[in-house]
Amino acid sequence: MNNKEQFKRIINLLASTVIVTMFTLAFSEVWNNSYNEVMEDPFWKNGNILLVAIYAVMYIFIGSFFGAFHLGYYTELSLIGSQVIGTLSTNTMAFVMISLIGRGRLSVKPMLALTGFEFCILALWVYVFSALFAKLYPPRRMIVVYGNKNAVELIKKMGKRGDKYVICEAVSCEESYEEITSRIDEYDAVIINDIPHSLRSEILKYCLEKSIRVYINPKISDIIIRGADDFNMFDTPLLLNRNSGLKFEQKLMKRCLDLILSIIGLVIALPFMIITAIAIKAYDGGPILYRQKRLTIGGRKFYVYKFRSMIVNAEKKSGAVLAKENDSRITPVGKLIRKIRFDELPQLLNILMGDMSFVGPRPERPEIAKKYMETMPEFSYRLKTKAGLTGYAQVMGKYNTTPYDKLKMDLMYIERQSLLLDLRIILMTVKTVFTPSATEGVDAEKTKKKK
Repeated sequence: MNNKEQFKRIINLLASTVIVTMFTLAFSEVWNNSYNEVMEDPFWKNGNILLVAIYAVMYIFIGSFFGAFHLGYYTELSLIGSQVIGTLSTNTMAFVMISLIGRGRLSVKPMLALTGFEFCILALWVYVFSALFAKLYPPRRMIVVYGNKNAVELIKKMGKRGDKYVICEAVSCEESYEEITSRIDEYDAVIINDIPHSLRSEILKYCLEKSIRVYINPKISDIIIRGADDFNMFDTPLLLNRNSGLKFEQKLMKRCLDLILSIIGLVIALPFMIITAIAIKAYDGGPILYRQKRLTIGGRKFYVYKFRSMIVNAEKKSGAVLAKENDSRITPVGKLIRKIRFDELPQLLNILMGDMSFVGPRPERPEIAKKYMETMPEFSYRLKTKAGLTGYAQVMGKYNTTPYDKLKMDLMYIERQSLLLDLRIILMTVKTVFTPSATEGVDAEKTKKKK
């Protein structure tokens, strides 16, 4: 199994090398024949090599940020989306670089032709290598060791990726250790979902000895431990949790980044905000903006601004409730702007005013936060950092992800937050705009589910 996994990495590396090489050669051809030869002062040997190398590095770096080379991990559609965004970003930056070199006198048409060609290549690449991976690596046969009914939701989610996982059996943690391990031996991997610490420790040691792959649904305490640093007290290994958040200089840099990006974002988004405002007003004549009280760092309350996507006085009878899938309160215009996330654009003003950051846990309403804390006391931990326009839970989850799973993802971000992670989440947010499943409403039952 280990040799097979190593071979899988080799195939992934070869596949990535293939598409990087093809894109680099295509760019080299366009640069040499459509740009360099028409410049007044053309580049020579080393100059051409350097420029082409810069293009390759940009494509690898940006593509990696979007997961464009994760064959066998993402679905084909998601992989194509990652490649498209990575290619567009790379080619946009490349054309800016070429325009500076050519002093703005070079046509964009060759780069557009290159982009179209690369789209065809990447679609073929995804299809061929995804088929190869599916052929060489059939779905893993797996067993679930569970401690509560939440395992059902996890099984359903993994069942949607039948190309990677086949859940063959589920066994309760109440069975004897010998019974559990004997059944684990029959499968390629095991999923551990909310079982007692002592039993989990024994199963992990057993699987390590047998080289059996293990997937663990983490507890809140696991997430806190994952954020710890290695530390040695003389000859005793320790794990250090500082629990102090970002340092002063990191907070200052994050605030500067928020200011710069919010100003740039408002300038770019202004035409779209005007069109959105006209559409909302034209539909029912109601107010354009919707103001709602939310919580940010330290439990401080503030008003968040959004484009109104629901009917006027949508919560007059129901009170504070989350939007559900196919919610009748959402207007036709609202469905569209929620789908493409335009309803969130006014929050750039909240970022500019300092109530929010670009990246952080989404701000929750005080009434809903109070309800969550009745069953999830750890929900208050989200208030250890400033609320965000986007976050780890938004790029990795969906609107209909359970509150407890979103909480765990938010805490993963809080324990590992950094400017580099913020930049990656911002870039990944662009991808979620083109992922319809990320904007699904909350299942009514999931809003009530306990941890």
